[in-house]
Amino acid sequence: MGGRKDLIGLYSSENERAKFWLSVLTDLKQHSGEDLLIACIDGLKGFPEAIETIFPKIKIQLCIVHQIRTSMRYVTEKDKKVVMEDLKPIYKTVNEEMGYEVFRRKMG
Repeated sequence: MGGRKDLIGLYSSENERAKFWLSVLTDLKQHSGEDLLIACIDGLKGFPEAIETIFPKIKIQLCIVHQIRTSMRYVTEKDKKVVMEDLKPIYKTVNEEMGYEVFRRKMG
């Protein structure tokens, strides 16, 4: 909350399965003794549940890069550049309401 950052641990694994992350989160909780407030994660299955098991008060959000990548899977290759230009102002808004308003204006 005060803007200070601490390195609590360094972890390595051959894969990023939820079980691995559960052990990392457990270790983080033991070393920090504090709750995490926000987790910005990718779409790894089981990861949100693992986080909530250790940090029940946490707010989880999907990383913006992963949101964009997921959205772009449904766009044909020839349209990707135009769609990305339309998405940028929406993803740069500070809240859902503003994002929706930008979307509505673009859809005209």
